[in-house]
Amino acid sequence: MANQLHTSLLHTWQGIDDPGRLDSATINLEPGRLSAHGTSRTDSYAMSWALTTAEGWVTRRLTATVHGHGWSRHLELERDSDGVWTSTGSSSGECDLPAPGIEDPSLLIGALDCDLGLCPLTNTMPILRLNLHSEELAPADETSMVMAWVEVPSLRVMRSSQMYSQLRSANNERNGVVLYSSDNHGFTAELQIDREGVVIEYPGLATRIR
Repeated sequence: MANQLHTSLLHTWQGIDDPGRLDSATINLEPGRLSAHGTSRTDSYAMSWALTTAEGWVTRRLTATVHGHGWSRHLELERDSDGVWTSTGSSSGECDLPAPGIEDPSLLIGALDCDLGLCPLTNTMPILRLNLHSEELAPADETSMVMAWVEVPSLRVMRSSQMYSQLRSANNERNGVVLYSSDNHGFTAELQIDREGVVIEYPGLATRIR
């Protein structure tokens, strides 16, 4: 498989819903885990973030900082080895947004992944765990998962139920396709992915430009 050795990758996506939004991420892939850091820039705010996972691509820690016009906010989100999610949030300046941090910790029971809003990178963890990029051992049916969804730019953390299934594996000649749906937004999309399980095309949201 393509991700069995240590690989460092740099990707940039342009927004489809907002062509002025650019997301960049440097991803370090190792067998069974990853770390990444990146930025998101729009006309109204700029965000920087860093992510680490434990074995099995399960989220260990996500930090994110957003700066807007006259305001800023910061989030530290962690999942411990017992599956308990905790957060620390702070904000400054005047901004009509919900407070950063977990809205209701009890709703995140069973969640393995964070899902950073508008960022295609965080789809990679469930894709790799379910082996949806590979021709080997991919599950035939849809898999339902609970996510700790981080709203951007507020950095509020909420529960999200999502479904993933493989429509086509990725190889040297073609992109893979993963069927994805989310109850937060009430939509279904066919995500195009590369051999590493990274999103190339997220319909309605973003397309990878390098």
